[in-house]
Amino acid sequence: MKTKNKKILVVIGGGISAYKSLDLIRLLKKDNFDIKIVLTKSGKQFVTPLSLVSLSGGKVYENLFDVENESEIDHIALSRWSDLILVVPATANIISKLSQGKAEDLASTIILASNKDIILVPAMNVRMWNHKATQENCKKLITYGYKFIGPTEGQMACGEFGKGKMLSPKKILKEVKDYFFKRNIVKNKRFKALVTTGPTREYLDPVRYISNESSGKQGYEIALALKKMGIKTTLIVGPSNLQVEKGLKIIKVKTSDEMFNAVKKNLPVDVAVCTAAVSDFKPSILHKNKIKKNKEKENIELNNTIDILNYIGKNNQHRPKLVIGFSAETEKLLQNSRTKLKNKNADWIIANDVSKKDIGFNKDYNAVTIIRSNGKISQIKKNKKSFIASIISEEIVKNLLINDKSLN
Repeated sequence: MKTKNKKILVVIGGGISAYKSLDLIRLLKKDNFDIKIVLTKSGKQFVTPLSLVSLSGGKVYENLFDVENESEIDHIALSRWSDLILVVPATANIISKLSQGKAEDLASTIILASNKDIILVPAMNVRMWNHKATQENCKKLITYGYKFIGPTEGQMACGEFGKGKMLSPKKILKEVKDYFFKRNIVKNKRFKALVTTGPTREYLDPVRYISNESSGKQGYEIALALKKMGIKTTLIVGPSNLQVEKGLKIIKVKTSDEMFNAVKKNLPVDVAVCTAAVSDFKPSILHKNKIKKNKEKENIELNNTIDILNYIGKNNQHRPKLVIGFSAETEKLLQNSRTKLKNKNADWIIANDVSKKDIGFNKDYNAVTIIRSNGKISQIKKNKKSFIASIISEEIVKNLLINDKSLN
């Protein structure tokens, strides 16, 4: 795998395992990674700036406010420069600070300001690692999108044995290379994805419409996760208050007809993820003026809207390699979702129970069941929608790579 020009920002934490970072930096440089180093105050107790400069061949960054570089805002410049941030070792203290969103030194400020993936390599005493506080902090960081390498079991510097030992520099290097290898393949394959999200509005008159409580958050997080993994992603979104990240292609629509037309224009793609809560019905007549209260009550005749998932799943000309639908249910979750999977000719249906108060529509949390056409079922328990999106996107990439004949 080509690693030249891949930029890694190595953050060195305070712990006896910090000495291993020296060997890791040597291995990374040998593999042609471009390295910059941030040395924490506690990390400086175990390794010296001089040794790091000698190995990396560049400056070691230590202070949040550096008078020598007052024209640069280091915590922003460094976070934007890197392709990946590697924290080694990630001590219990660093993990705790990051879980609270603290930005009290250069390292924590860089990480909080970063828009890149962050890999933590834990190293600490076995009891510190197993402590409920540390485990809760790790769970929280995973929901934020942080990735972990290790720890493993072994003999500690303190003489105790157990889980908490930092992985060897060679194993860390392998994990880092695998990280870039997967993203390089995905990017080079030029996979394309189409994601629909949010509600639609089906208008009765200029001011009234039929809609639902969908916020579009889950679909947005999936689109964002796919983009970060190197897939060229288009997000078609119904009316919502989403604060979207720059760089993601967004197409805004209102009605089901508009969403359908946008989908047709953006086919073909390799994967379609239909998370949008498209209204099933629309008024047969759109009144030109607002319907007045004092007007004699009329029955509102409804027509079916276009079934977008059904259209994609049964599209013989431009059917994606992977068609995924969402099934928002209030009862008989698995039964109704299996029926939808079959009727729409989808490959996966991701089912979620929107009758629960703490997950689903207009919530930051969700819990889903992935039902595949081959009969396999997997569950993702209640977690942040961003975390659920990361799991779904990884499964999507895995599926695309497995079924790509050019890689077999």
